[in-house]
Amino acid sequence: MKDRYYAGFMQDMPPWMQNFRHIRRPLFAFLVDFVALVYTWTIVSFIYNTYAHGVASYTTLPWWLMLIVAVEAAALWENFGISPGMKLLGIRVATADAKPPRRVLARVVRFLVWHVSGLPLVGYILTKKGLAWHDLASGLRIVSHEEMETRRLPWYRQSWSVAVAVMLVSTIIAAFLVTKVDWYALVTNAGKTVNIWKAFFSPDWSLLGIGFRLLLVTIFMAFMATVFGVVVAVPLSFLAARNLTQGVVGRTVYITVRTVMSVTRSIEPIIWAIIFVVWVRVGAFPGVMALLVHSIADLTKLYSERLESIDPGPVEAIRATGGTKLQVILYGIIPQIINPYLSFTLYRWDINVRMATIIGLVGGGGIGQRLMQYTRVWQWSAASMMMILIMLVVWVMDYSSSRLRARLM
Repeated sequence: MKDRYYAGFMQDMPPWMQNFRHIRRPLFAFLVDFVALVYTWTIVSFIYNTYAHGVASYTTLPWWLMLIVAVEAAALWENFGISPGMKLLGIRVATADAKPPRRVLARVVRFLVWHVSGLPLVGYILTKKGLAWHDLASGLRIVSHEEMETRRLPWYRQSWSVAVAVMLVSTIIAAFLVTKVDWYALVTNAGKTVNIWKAFFSPDWSLLGIGFRLLLVTIFMAFMATVFGVVVAVPLSFLAARNLTQGVVGRTVYITVRTVMSVTRSIEPIIWAIIFVVWVRVGAFPGVMALLVHSIADLTKLYSERLESIDPGPVEAIRATGGTKLQVILYGIIPQIINPYLSFTLYRWDINVRMATIIGLVGGGGIGQRLMQYTRVWQWSAASMMMILIMLVVWVMDYSSSRLRARLM
């Protein structure tokens, strides 16, 4: 039913809109190649400038010239080989009969005409059957890897795999330079931490009672954030599931909820804790709020992805018998998601217990706040006592939640 509706919808669209859907894979492949080339150039420039000139600069040419060269290089790569973007999307350039072209002239023509039709996308939209001007002029077309029988070559003889290897090696080298890894200092300066390690292995047991009380505060912080997060995330997950949001209004709501949750989730809980400490006061409440905001965003994503993977059979069966939307949700959807939802909730509570100790470092309350106070004044024996309690509760929560999740899945 859905496929017939989509086919009818596409037939009612203007020809240029029907052709526009053919550019999605080539366009995305080109964007991947362009980003890969710019990234590789930037990283290699940084490595060269650091070693050759002692300056941590990411450019060797003006940025506008680098972008132009990257565009041309991506176009050449896609016309005369298989680029990382084409490999990722499973496409390649071939003749109309799906056999490799015998002449380089056809690829040269396609590359030249591409500057008129490919980059501004006009050639894809105004021609028929989804063939761009550069495809029509050269006699070539974009096909999938499955449509062509190609000989499997070693990775070092394929341009896309060599490019990935170069990117990986360059990234590792640049990471060493950026982070200033110093193995010599790590080995020779180890003796400076002896006093700290001694204090860690001689905890102040007199703080055991207050540590337990602060630990309970931390656990309840995580519990409150998880409970209220579930209350908000469950209804939001239905609005963030692609298969349950149809039409213009539904799709708008879906995009809005997904975007807001993605932005919220990208901000670390410790940043939210700082915001709420300034907003209200120092203590457990801003810690709960920080965990709550992040829990809502994270649980909404997990719940909605589970909704998108439900079996549509029971849902369609209830609809076919005349069931209402509420009955579809109660009898077709909820039975499929209740166990995964419980598993995700336990997993999030486990995360919140760990994060509650971290946000305490910025005044979010609980045992983490007391741990920070002890470390600031170098009371390592007292800090060791707090750390032992934190490790104990994290281990218990990890073990218990993993066993519960295993029974629910």
